[in-house]
Amino acid sequence: MTQALNSLSNQTDLVFSHIGLYVENLDRMAQFYIEVMGFIQTDRGDLGHVQLVFLSRDPAEHHQLVLASGKPAHHGFNIINQLSFRVPNLNILRSMRDRARTAEGISELFCVTHGNAVSIYFRDPEGNRIEIFMDTPWYCEQPMREPIDLDQSDDAIMARAEALARSRPRFQTRESWQAEMRKRMGFDVH
Repeated sequence: MTQALNSLSNQTDLVFSHIGLYVENLDRMAQFYIEVMGFIQTDRGDLGHVQLVFLSRDPAEHHQLVLASGKPAHHGFNIINQLSFRVPNLNILRSMRDRARTAEGISELFCVTHGNAVSIYFRDPEGNRIEIFMDTPWYCEQPMREPIDLDQSDDAIMARAEALARSRPRFQTRESWQAEMRKRMGFDVH
């Protein structure tokens, strides 16, 4: 395992992407990150009983920070919702899934598409959620999470992700969404 980790650390295939935080007061925290830290709210919605606010300061990133409702007031709760890492293609995503499957202490491994990404999720040995994902060329309103079979062909996986993305009301290409975010974030000011 150590040799495999060392070979991965010499590559640029795994890139840290975004973080999610559980919060006690979602509106207050969103207001702080928007007003004080200069983030733009890119999406907001419910995923089951959890309310999510997606925030970014980078027009190429749908979100760099996700605020999730549900942090209990008592101590001992991990405020980190997840640590997310980007990979460049489905082969590396499959490889990471296979590595997670065989790692000691890993739990809750599942594969999904969000339309705008294909992801694997699992918990590390201390219970922290990890996401490893590959972007798709589409934007669709979040949150959205549907199971996907990574053992299918690349074409089948991408077709399912695109079909799900297209089923959402604000579907567009990632390029169009990024252009809109550049404007909203003031990057295209002349």
